[in-house]
Amino acid sequence: MTFELLAEDGGARRGRLTTPHGVVETPAFMPVGTQGVVKSLTPADLKGVGTQIVLANTYHLFLRPGHALVAELGGLHHFMGWDGPILTDSGGYQVWSLAPLRRIGEQGVWFRSHLDGGTAHLLTPELTVEIQHALGADILHPLDECLPYPASRPEVEASTQRTARWARRARAAHRAGARSGQACFGIVQGGMYPDLRRVSADATCALEFDGYALGGFAVGEPRGLMVDLVGLTAEALPHQRPRYLMGVGQPSDLVLAVTAGVDLFDCVLPTRHARTGQVFTRHGLLVIKHAAHARDPQPIDTACLCYTCRTFSRAYLRHLFLARELTVYRLLTLHNLTFYLGLMAEMRAAIAAGALASLRRAVLDVYASVEAVIVPEAVPPAQEDPS
Repeated sequence: MTFELLAEDGGARRGRLTTPHGVVETPAFMPVGTQGVVKSLTPADLKGVGTQIVLANTYHLFLRPGHALVAELGGLHHFMGWDGPILTDSGGYQVWSLAPLRRIGEQGVWFRSHLDGGTAHLLTPELTVEIQHALGADILHPLDECLPYPASRPEVEASTQRTARWARRARAAHRAGARSGQACFGIVQGGMYPDLRRVSADATCALEFDGYALGGFAVGEPRGLMVDLVGLTAEALPHQRPRYLMGVGQPSDLVLAVTAGVDLFDCVLPTRHARTGQVFTRHGLLVIKHAAHARDPQPIDTACLCYTCRTFSRAYLRHLFLARELTVYRLLTLHNLTFYLGLMAEMRAAIAAGALASLRRAVLDVYASVEAVIVPEAVPPAQEDPS
C-alpha cells in the first residue's frame, strides 16, 4: 500500500491511496458491508454510485460463515464479488457493544456468540489479525478496546495501555503472516481525555503502522467534544500516512473532520437511514413517509443524478415505503450513498482548488441545525447487524 498527498488546503488533505485491489482517491467514504454485503445493494450498484472501497466486519465474518471458509472459497473479494479494495475493522466496536456477553483480559476478549448466546470464543490480537489475513483484506486493524462515554480516567488509562499492548502483539502477528500488499493501521484510543489521546497516538505511532485510525468516537460524547478531539488526534499523527476516523458520521461531521486532516471514513447512517425512510439532500434531511410527499411528483433531490432520482417521484417512493416493498430500501440506499460519495468528491475538488472553506460553510448551513432534531440514534443492540 502507498499513500500520496496531492494537495492541501489548511489542515485538509487531498490524497491517493493505492492498494493491491485498486486506487482510492481521498478523502473517501466507505460504505459498510458488515456481513460482506452492503445491505440491499450488489457490487455493480456500489460501482454505479462511485464506491471506491468498502468496509467489512471482522467479528461478524469470524462467527458466520467463518474466515477459514471464506479463505477456502477464494477470499472475501471473490466471495462477495467485489474486486475493489476492502478494509476490515478490528472487532473493537463489538468489544464495546457486546458488554453483557464478554469479558476483557490481558490475553484478549472472551465472549459468547450473539448468534446463539452460548458458544464461547476467545478473540486475541493474534487471532484478529489471522482472521483478517484469511479474509484477504487490503487494510486491517489490530484488536482494540473502545469505551463508552462517560468513562472514568482510571478506566480509560487502563484501557489505553491495554490497547497499546495488544497493538504490539498484533503488529508482530501482521509482520509474520501478512500476504503481499496487505496493510495494517494502528488504532488511537484515549477516550475523551486530550492528554490520553496524545499518549495513545505516541504509543501507536512508535509501532510504525501503515496508517492510523481514530477510534473511540461517536460513543455518546457531546458532538463539540468529538470534533475538538478528532482535530487534536489528527495533528498527533504522521503527516505522510493515511488517517481513518472510525464510525463517523453525519455530513457535517465529515466536512469538519476533513478540515481537521482526516482521509477515510465509514458510517452506517446512509444505509440505515435509508431503511428508516430518511434521505439526505442538498436542502437537508427528508423523511419520505411524511404525508407532504403523498402527491409530490418531484424526485428526492432535483440536483441528484442517481438512478432513484432520475426515475421515481417522492410520491411513488413514499407509497413503496408505506407498503414495505423491499425495492424501496435499495432505491433509498442508492440515493443516500450517491449523496455521501458525491459530497466526498466535492470535498476532493474543493481541497485541490483551495476552496474547502466555502463548501464547509454550505454543508454546515444546511446540516448543523437539522441533525440534532431528527437524527440522534441509540447504539444498536449487539445482536443487530449495524450496517
